[in-house]
Amino acid sequence: MSRIPTPPTIETAPPAAQPLLQAIKRQLGVAPNLFRLVANSPAALEGYLGLSAALAEGELPPATRERIALAVAQINGCDYCLSAHTYLGRHIAKLDDAEIVANRQASSTDDKAAAAVRFAAQVTEHRGAVSDEELEAVKAAGYTDAQIVEIVQHVALNVWTNYINIVAQTEIDFPVVTAHQ
Repeated sequence: MSRIPTPPTIETAPPAAQPLLQAIKRQLGVAPNLFRLVANSPAALEGYLGLSAALAEGELPPATRERIALAVAQINGCDYCLSAHTYLGRHIAKLDDAEIVANRQASSTDDKAAAAVRFAAQVTEHRGAVSDEELEAVKAAGYTDAQIVEIVQHVALNVWTNYINIVAQTEIDFPVVTAHQ
């Protein structure tokens, strides 16, 4: 059970959050626990959705975004996010099991994607204090400055969702995957 109450339905969420949750439900077919939990603060939900939407319009492909989410969730030990992004990685980004395992190990079966995932893991592990060599390695793999900024922003967004789920102990509503697997 979550340590921060999760509104059980969209209708029981704060009124200002209900239209946002309805939009999520239209897009995903359901309003997952994370979104309903964050709806306790309509401002936080709006901020999360706004940043997510903006990054979805960025230069990084959906598969790379999911790869980053998997690596960051593994490093932070967030079972909710590992479960959600394993599901999304398989069903939306079409990542296979070998790729998901590699992503959780801060790598990829694709060389260019491996550089992005490795850099995202370094940003996470070093709390942003990456070395010149680490930054040069992601650039050498073909990532532009704009894409590097987006990688860092995806790390930040995923760290936030990891932390809120760890703090709240959000009930997992996806097929369960744990950091210890």
